[in-house]
Amino acid sequence: MIVVIGSINMDLIGNMERLPAPGETVSGSEFTTAPGGKGANQALAARRAGAAVRMVGATGTDTFAEDALALLKDAGTDLEGVRVCEGATGIALILVDPDGENVIAVIPGANFKVTPEDAGEAVAAMATGDTLLLQLEIPESSNRAALEAAREKGVTSILNIAPLTKAVDRLSPLADIVIANETEFSRLSGRRVETLDEVRTELEALHAKTGQCVIVTLGGDGVLYARDGTIDHVPALSIKPVDTVGAGDTFCGYLAQGLDSGLEFSEAVRRAAVAGALACLNPGAQPSIPLSEEVATRL
Repeated sequence: MIVVIGSINMDLIGNMERLPAPGETVSGSEFTTAPGGKGANQALAARRAGAAVRMVGATGTDTFAEDALALLKDAGTDLEGVRVCEGATGIALILVDPDGENVIAVIPGANFKVTPEDAGEAVAAMATGDTLLLQLEIPESSNRAALEAAREKGVTSILNIAPLTKAVDRLSPLADIVIANETEFSRLSGRRVETLDEVRTELEALHAKTGQCVIVTLGGDGVLYARDGTIDHVPALSIKPVDTVGAGDTFCGYLAQGLDSGLEFSEAVRRAAVAGALACLNPGAQPSIPLSEEVATRL
């Protein structure tokens, strides 16, 4: 069983001829909406990968709430842990250019009403050996409560340190596995990294210091990870991205499912990397998450 405690959003997506600079107005070509939120995205990815998944979070009382949960519900995700709170559902405003690059602004809404009590109760209901998956779009206190409870319970905890906040320094040491992209990893290591070799050097140093399992996703450069004293690299699948919005969340959900199902760590990472790449071939976060059958054809 995988329990995801995290955000549930409605994504408002604009396709642009190019991303605007500060203070600039740029015309767009298309507008769409899709369910999102890093927590919900990762829960759906784990579900589509084949896991039993329980989502814990909150939506508002507005018209976005039902649509934000639609794909999770259709996939058979356990939504008993999702509370309805007075006010707005979380939203993300996303601009995407023709190369698939994006800028995102998130307004948390009900996501910031997920409490430490919600988190503690969710972990208390888990069994030893279950997997907990977290991100940083709910209050720090709630993530801390979940991580501390997971450690006491013997539950494997995975923390995706996105979006990057000051809570990273305080929460990362509490997780069994930390997942970061290149920018987020620079915060962990304390040094800016730009090349694959620079990431490898800093990852070796960080792992030697802490012994913690850290995974760094690098887009076209694949994935580097440190575990049990070794550093390994998984090359990227060669694709032409349409939209990179859901790639990181897809990776996290597929990784959690792979580990929860007992796959060897290296195989779980490789499968997650393929799934993340395939998510770049279609627009939107949740609609782009591939099914396990699609991923299997590219392994």
